[in-house]
Amino acid sequence: MLTLYYAPNTCALAAHLALEHAGADYKAVRLDFSKSEQRSPEYLKVNPKGRVPALVSERGVLTETPALLQFIAQSFPKAQLAPLDDPWALAKANEFNSYLCSTVHVNHAHKGRGYRWSDDPAAHESMKAKVAQNMGDCFELIEREMVRGHWVLGEKLSICDFYLFTIVQWLPGDGVDPSRFAKVSQLAHAVRELPATQRVLAA
Repeated sequence: MLTLYYAPNTCALAAHLALEHAGADYKAVRLDFSKSEQRSPEYLKVNPKGRVPALVSERGVLTETPALLQFIAQSFPKAQLAPLDDPWALAKANEFNSYLCSTVHVNHAHKGRGYRWSDDPAAHESMKAKVAQNMGDCFELIEREMVRGHWVLGEKLSICDFYLFTIVQWLPGDGVDPSRFAKVSQLAHAVRELPATQRVLAA
């Protein structure tokens, strides 16, 4: 059995959705960030980074959302959550997920975690002030260039859709109206309506 460590309103939702949609045998362990459980000695033995998600398997622990998503897709190929038989298409999926991880998520993090980049309170405020613009710019690019059909990769649901859905949930708090992006909003609504998504969100 796989064990997913997660916290609400974090990027761990993407892996949680992928596991549920794949029909995986897993359990989800919720961490309470308000109690700093991600920094507890017990959890740091699982993931020394002190972050979520972390996925424990019989082969060890995986961290970082793009890695978890590809592992889940390859471990449960019957779910067809990634184009595993096409190296180019799989690379494009990883390209998209890497952009969400390395650029979009980092832009979002400047709102509440400016201390990662500066010790100057004034710099923290300056970072916060740019979040809405930066997130809006990212989603304009995603809307215009990256959503290639009903789903991110075209006509098939994939791990990319779970990751995008996850980050769309952050937009209102970042000062960005998701309705600005018609294709993204339609996709996020479609992901939310899936039965497996409803099960995860209700947990």
